[in-house]
Amino acid sequence: MTAELTTHTPRVERPLQAVSAGWLLTSAHGETMHSVGARVMYGTSMLYLLAAILAWKAGGGSHRPVWHATGFLLLASAQVVLGIAHIPSIHLPLGVLMFGLSLLALARREPDRAGPAT
Repeated sequence: MTAELTTHTPRVERPLQAVSAGWLLTSAHGETMHSVGARVMYGTSMLYLLAAILAWKAGGGSHRPVWHATGFLLLASAQVVLGIAHIPSIHLPLGVLMFGLSLLALARREPDRAGPAT
């Protein structure tokens, strides 16, 4: 349950970060919201990777979630660096890419391993 919740958190937090980016562009308080959201998103990205590794090691399942979490953490790291450096020409498109990938991941449904109930 905890691993499942942790692996879904970045997928939910990313759209909230996109909203705070809009506030950043339109409001005086947007910078604070976006900064707090960035820290939360980066922390959840690390937890996402940790949960994926623990679930993979404990259950002996697929290593695909580990690769997804690693990629997400690398993209989040690039976002942090670009945001701190104030390079919006790359930061914004990368944010849009991450938003789209998060929506795809959220929409994708994992098959039920237990099978249909009889």
